[in-house]
Amino acid sequence: MMRVLLQSSAFVRAARRLMKKHPEAGPTLEATFVALMEDAFQAALKTHKLKGELAGSWACSAGHDLRLIFEFVQHEGAEAILLQNIGTHDEVY
Repeated sequence: MMRVLLQSSAFVRAARRLMKKHPEAGPTLEATFVALMEDAFQAALKTHKLKGELAGSWACSAGHDLRLIFEFVQHEGAEAILLQNIGTHDEVY
């Protein structure tokens, strides 16, 4: 099932910062977004549920040290993925 990706304003800000610092990450991020839409639980994404302050959210790998934080939500009657944050491991956790 193909899911729609929605972007929070915090995600948009974090993505802009990330692309300024690491413009070479663009193709990797694009591939991660496509994989996430197709199947959020592909082994390559290393998707896992978060605990603590981020309980209810999920994280996946978006490259070597990049992590993508997201949540499964309903949007127009279908399941969608709300992108919440992106950055290095230390930046998002």
